[in-house]
Amino acid sequence: MMNKIKALICIVIPILLTYALNTKFGDTPPLLKFLNPFTGFWQNAEKTTVNPNRKITLKATYQNVDIAFDDRMIPHIFAQNDHDVYYAQGYVTAMHRLWQMDFQTRFAAGRISEVVGKKAIELDKYQRRMGMVYGAEKSMEGMMADPKSKEMILAYTAGINDYIHSLSQASLPIEYKLLDFKPEDWTPLKCALLLKQMSAVLAMGSDEFYMTNIRKKFGTDVVKDLFPDYPFKEDPIIPVGTKWDFNPLPVPTPPADAVKEMVTGNVETKQKEEGIGSNNWAISGAKTKSGYPILANDPHLDLTLPSIWYQIQLHAPGLNSYGVSLPGAPGVIIGFNQNIAWGVTNVAADVLDFYEIKFKDNTHKSYWYNNEWKNTSTRLEKILIRGGKTEIDTVYYTHQGPVVYLQKPEKFSKAQNIPIGNALRWIAHDKSNELKTFYLLNRGKNYNDYRQALTYYTAPAQNFVFASVDNDIAITANGKFPLKWKDQGKFIMDGSDPKNDWQGWIPASQNPTVKNPPRNFVSSANQSSTDQTYPYYINWEFSPYERAKRINDRLAVMTNATADSIRTMQTDTYSIHAQNILPAILPLVDGSKLNATQKEGFSLVSAWNKHYDAKEVAASIFDLWTKRIQYNIWDDEFSIDGVPMRYPSRDRTVQLILTQPDSKWVDNIKTPEKETLSDLVNEAFKYSCDSLERKYGPIGERWQWANFKHSNVPHLAKIPGFGSKTLMIGGGKMTIDALSESNGPSWRMVVELGKTPKGHGVFPGGQSGNPGSKFYDNMIDTWANGELYDLFFMQSVDDPSAKIISKLKISKK
Repeated sequence: MMNKIKALICIVIPILLTYALNTKFGDTPPLLKFLNPFTGFWQNAEKTTVNPNRKITLKATYQNVDIAFDDRMIPHIFAQNDHDVYYAQGYVTAMHRLWQMDFQTRFAAGRISEVVGKKAIELDKYQRRMGMVYGAEKSMEGMMADPKSKEMILAYTAGINDYIHSLSQASLPIEYKLLDFKPEDWTPLKCALLLKQMSAVLAMGSDEFYMTNIRKKFGTDVVKDLFPDYPFKEDPIIPVGTKWDFNPLPVPTPPADAVKEMVTGNVETKQKEEGIGSNNWAISGAKTKSGYPILANDPHLDLTLPSIWYQIQLHAPGLNSYGVSLPGAPGVIIGFNQNIAWGVTNVAADVLDFYEIKFKDNTHKSYWYNNEWKNTSTRLEKILIRGGKTEIDTVYYTHQGPVVYLQKPEKFSKAQNIPIGNALRWIAHDKSNELKTFYLLNRGKNYNDYRQALTYYTAPAQNFVFASVDNDIAITANGKFPLKWKDQGKFIMDGSDPKNDWQGWIPASQNPTVKNPPRNFVSSANQSSTDQTYPYYINWEFSPYERAKRINDRLAVMTNATADSIRTMQTDTYSIHAQNILPAILPLVDGSKLNATQKEGFSLVSAWNKHYDAKEVAASIFDLWTKRIQYNIWDDEFSIDGVPMRYPSRDRTVQLILTQPDSKWVDNIKTPEKETLSDLVNEAFKYSCDSLERKYGPIGERWQWANFKHSNVPHLAKIPGFGSKTLMIGGGKMTIDALSESNGPSWRMVVELGKTPKGHGVFPGGQSGNPGSKFYDNMIDTWANGELYDLFFMQSVDDPSAKIISKLKISKK
């Protein structure tokens, strides 16, 4: 009997162990699979040597394609037709970034539950309810209706799929092994989803609920005073005084009861995050050493490994373009060719509005509109759940768009951004074809080509900067902008009144634009598009002006510029905010009431050069100090339990400090005494020093700005160990080098136009998405040091000027 028991144990235990090690429990991958020496994670450690010459046969190509990889593993694709160049782009992008492409589009489509199970269900529902897939389907219609865009997207998709089909279990990217799932075939819809995700990132939150609550509590006069439609200090993208060379369309009239109070409930929307923006500028040959224009761009986005961008050169008849692409979308998004260069920053146009809907009853089958009941339509969202039952989520649509929530899910923060029973009107739901813009820009030869390309662009609205070898420079705040009455969408609107609907579109030719201005430069940093003479409404609030002001101050005095003078400008850390406000607040500090640490801090801030440099202790003190002053001024009035509101802007706070120091808003209504601005400034200064001392000990090295800011580049899915180290570097949200903890310049590019264009660029990562590759994060230190690589703009696959380490030949047979 004992022998039988022993035999049974010998059989059962290995079976149980095998089951346990092959089964995924929670967040732990199936260990036997993961540790398998032949197919597990060991296979993801890349060899240090690179195969110099490889040949593969791919029958989907029309002709042979040559790809040269340079010493940073950037592919330079040489094809003989349009189909093959995008096919090869899809193939090599998947080769380096497949898991990232897969994960980002699953996230956008609300399909994370398929991979991680029930815990992602509310995120998936949110993405579907915001109409991400619906919008992607609409974009697909636009892309597929255009022969060139259709060819691009189908060829790119075929290239990705041929790479996916070449993979074995052993060669899957490591994240598939960790999360225990396999790639599925790519589809054109996924390309569209990626562009929708960019629209969602750049929509930058929504303030209608806060503004509606503020108007309800304080009235319209306070709103006009504290939340003005044009800031106190501004330096707009289109220079002040630019004449508008067009006859504007009549602007719609607001409804008589536009101030009708809407119900917001306790909606706490995501605050607009400063720093999700970008810089771009172009200077004419009159300001450069070469006599040709120089163009620069550094889009600020959440920094991740793998990088949001993928560098590439595309060469085919009529095409030779270098720059960065979005992994998952064909073409070059930001870059240059032989004749032109272009770049983008976010406009922050108000193209996302909420409408309060009155339903007939709890079936939600009809809603009140234009004095009659109108039928809703429904969209059934089928959500597959790993290890669980498939859920069907019913979303009701009005003519404005999806009614995102009829009831709130608990403990899901994104849902707090959305009011119950409101329909979402969002430009990202409209038919569009952004790919055509990049198809044409990649091949553009001059200013007219640039203007033509922009007519196809819908969303997310971008400030497209341009420079050409013809010595033209230009910038256009570009997108498809609804024709609105002033402040339409500043507050939640009544969905039953047709006058609240979008009434048409600003003609593309009348979007704010300037060509070759007298100052010999154009620039943008997400500030107001224009001065107040522009006849249309784009938004009431843009990013604060300080970055733009610093850029314009430096460009105004620049002469004999070179790529190097522009490169150093991209990492400028000077604070215009400090320049504006320190002369007013320093004299208010009562030195006799400071302790020893506070006195030392005060002397550091008094002597500070206003640069957010890595080792500056004063930058940390100033940053905390001014945020606390803002809190002290506004929090007592604008933080009321159950009534979500926001503070007035930094610009309005500066205006109050400089011009209204005795304002009624200075007094803290929650205390019996009457506070002065001096009281608030002193409390805030002591608070900032005390906070730093509590967290970092005595004043010294640990108080330095880089340590306080803690910049790093995390992994896209926050997988521990796959992110970067902490980077001890300077910069701040309100400086040109707009770098915070993990948001900042996601790609820095400088292009010198000329007979032969010279590009320079870097992003904080590497070309490979594989943490086991030396090309995963090899550019981070160069980026952190503020340096740029020379970009190899190859004229042929054998161009001797490039440092080529390997070649891949794709043949049809």
